[in-house]
Amino acid sequence: MERKEIKRIDSLLQQFLKSNKLEKGYAEYRLTKSWKDLLGVTVAKKTKELKIYKRTLYVTLHSSVVRNELEMIKDTLIPRLNEAAGMSVIDKIVFR
Repeated sequence: MERKEIKRIDSLLQQFLKSNKLEKGYAEYRLTKSWKDLLGVTVAKKTKELKIYKRTLYVTLHSSVVRNELEMIKDTLIPRLNEAAGMSVIDKIVFR
């Protein structure tokens, strides 16, 4: 038996995601999973919920102090999260 074409698994996964229109959902998943890596363990422990709806990231937090600190860096946080997602997924962040 002869192999005709060898492809890398990552290119097959990208092809599958694109053909099934799952790219955006997978990018949103990567964004939420990168929250802990980008902001650290302390902020991750104070985070109750992350939800993306209509290009807005809703972040529910346990601490008002952390919420105020994140409000101050919100503008620099959006590009970093989009970069971690691999594509532009969010335009704004709402902290609750």
